Amino acid sequence: MGSRKVTSSEPLDWQGRHVTVAGLGVSGVPAAKVLHARGANVTVVNDGDDARAREQAAELEALGITVRLGDGATLPEGTELVVTAPGWKPDKPLFAAAREAGLEIWGDVELAWRLRGPDAAPWLAITGTNGKTTTTQMLASILKAAGLRTAAVGNIGVSLLDAVLGDEQYDVLAVELSSYQLHWAPSLRAHSAAVLNLAPDHLDWHGSMEAYAKDKGRIYEGNRVACVYNVADKATEDLVREADVEEGCRAVGFTLGTPGPSQLGVVEGILVDRAFVEDRHKNAQELAEISDVNPPAPHNIANALAAAALARAFGVPARAVRDGLRDFTPDAHRIAHVADVADVAYVDDSKATNTHAAEASLAAYESIVWIAGGLAKGATFDELVAKSAKRLRGVVLIGQDRALIREALARHAPEVPVVDLDRTDTGAMLAAVQEASRLAVAGDTVLLAPACASMDMFANYNKRGDAFAEAVRELGS
Repeated sequence: MGSRKVTSSEPLDWQGRHVTVAGLGVSGVPAAKVLHARGANVTVVNDGDDARAREQAAELEALGITVRLGDGATLPEGTELVVTAPGWKPDKPLFAAAREAGLEIWGDVELAWRLRGPDAAPWLAITGTNGKTTTTQMLASILKAAGLRTAAVGNIGVSLLDAVLGDEQYDVLAVELSSYQLHWAPSLRAHSAAVLNLAPDHLDWHGSMEAYAKDKGRIYEGNRVACVYNVADKATEDLVREADVEEGCRAVGFTLGTPGPSQLGVVEGILVDRAFVEDRHKNAQELAEISDVNPPAPHNIANALAAAALARAFGVPARAVRDGLRDFTPDAHRIAHVADVADVAYVDDSKATNTHAAEASLAAYESIVWIAGGLAKGATFDELVAKSAKRLRGVVLIGQDRALIREALARHAPEVPVVDLDRTDTGAMLAAVQEASRLAVAGDTVLLAPACASMDMFANYNKRGDAFAEAVRELGS
């Protein structure tokens, strides 16, 4: 972990500056409006030319902003800066042309960072393959319990531009950042940051696992107080070692085991801090009990420890950690208990859209009837099945790529009964729940943790989780 002094960026004069905004949508439209209001000459380019794009274009053109639909490949003449939607891939021709012209390319996070005022709230930043949203929300809950003015923002759905430019004054922001956003945020410098975990994801966008990890690691660059990493995931600690940070910034680990000095962990059901205490080699501070974490699944306890580490780095007292965790309510479809029917628990973790998330979900229960399947997005399932086989009472498969999971089960859990539903219609979920109920016995958990995306059958993972909950209700009626 190298050290350097990082200063805030200077205010920019936008008057008359030619800026190209790449992409409409939830980030492009606000970015175009903000830049236009500051006097920039803004041109928005967009690949699509559908009804939604035309509606957004009309809104911008009414303000005097130029919009080019159906042409996101060509760099407009005179461009001095490109501001891109985070999802645009780095290999697009527009960006190649910008780089050849020596232009900077910013994402929405970079723009928000550059537009902060001189007294702007510091950022506590969070990324990782899984658990980002929950951890960010936990952190915000803890900060609020400490009496701080805060908000959970970023990739979580609340625009960073709104947060840094709005009328509301904040003491600190809890910021969720995706690998896409970090790729396009070269000058971001957080107060403290955490990488929760690293597993293969979005490799079609980044090009390789190495590039994906490098973009995640950008979150540590220039940290002032703490770089928080996962002791159980060495790759996250490696990213800390490679980061250039401000003098005095510390590496702080979190673990589900007994913590060493400069770590947070668990001792006899208690979440404890051995990082932000006097004489951390001898002392520990009790923060909360495992029962204060909702739900107290292992991966969620890890999320709570990461959130606590960032809060403690900001000086939050131990009592606020406990109160914030108690006050926190997780979003729907994240390992949510739906109901008990005939002494069998039914749990909705539709948000487990990749193998890493599903593995964490499966690890939370002892005896499981697993409902899985959907769009695999290029994933393989051998490691997931091999690690989880001993917990499986049975498996019900749905969705387009279910055969990939069935084949992994045949290799690594051949004794586990499998029901393969050859259906991709939305009604398949009711059949899946009914089949799962037949496989389950008292004390089991029927767990929807698909390890796949939902779009083969449902509009999104929320709709998939809703269908599961509705099927469970019908089962119990």
